[in-house]
Amino acid sequence: MNKSFQNIPLSVLDLAPINEGSNPSESFKNSVDLAQHVENWGYNRYWLAEHHNMPGIASSATSVIMGHIAEKTNRIRVGAGGVMLPNHATLVIAEQFGTLESLYPGRIDLGLGRAPGSDQATAYALRRTLNMSVEDFPMQVNELQDYFSDEPISRVKAVPGQGLHVPIWLLGSSGFSAQLAAQKGFPFSFASHFAPGYLFQALKLYRDNFQPSEQLDKPYVMLGVNVIAADTEEQAKYIATSQQQQFLSIRKGNPSKLQPPVGNLEERYSPLEIAALSETLDSKTTIVGDKEMVKDGLESFINETAADELIISSQIYHHKDRLRSYEIVSELMD
Repeated sequence: MNKSFQNIPLSVLDLAPINEGSNPSESFKNSVDLAQHVENWGYNRYWLAEHHNMPGIASSATSVIMGHIAEKTNRIRVGAGGVMLPNHATLVIAEQFGTLESLYPGRIDLGLGRAPGSDQATAYALRRTLNMSVEDFPMQVNELQDYFSDEPISRVKAVPGQGLHVPIWLLGSSGFSAQLAAQKGFPFSFASHFAPGYLFQALKLYRDNFQPSEQLDKPYVMLGVNVIAADTEEQAKYIATSQQQQFLSIRKGNPSKLQPPVGNLEERYSPLEIAALSETLDSKTTIVGDKEMVKDGLESFINETAADELIISSQIYHHKDRLRSYEIVSELMD
């Protein structure tokens, strides 16, 4: 199936990176600036991810920063990519997103994940209750649907929330959410930007088992891609080392703030660690280079996966370089 930049939407996944030497306040200013730019450049959505106890990611209170981004923009859809539902009471999420939808009607997406978005100690500190687990995720999804419906069966009502039909997406990095999204007739977003090995298995599960729903009549897949674009290949490879350092620090169990780029990554890490980068930051789903290289990489990925939409993550240390990366991709849409 041939698709191109001209007929599929491109969106943004923002981890609200906290740079070494900076702070969350500066991170949020950068997020607003990026959102305003990508809205003008024609991007479709701006999603923020819930992570906790991560020194380099500021978007832990996802719905709060979503409201800030929505207030500072005009048209772009703003969403959670995603809310880790087992961390929360379902009613609270329904009320938060009902509030967002009431403030910014027609612009809010609710992407749901079932992982804690953190380590187990942090998941315990977040404890929705002491006996909830990821196995309760399908039940929570059903609860959310009910809260957003016109005539909820629950005695408890989400105010705001009832009757707002906030679009629900399921997010995943394995087959579980792919199957659940298919059963529920939800759009599905796969984290191919950090779990490329499961991509085609999850796509097949979702598409083969999809059941039409009131929300969606046919499968709709948005895939995550890392893009580090610059005016030269050399510059792109250099600025990509910030993301590589971040991945390696997480892999070693020592997450840190986003580090400035370096020119000697091989001198800082072992050959085994460098090899691990190519496994997770796969060349098909982590595209680094100049405009033509990025164009070729994205078009190849679109054609291979028949993605309906791409959501692009660009973990880049210097804000001006991050803006330029998204600008280069936007130029490919013209």
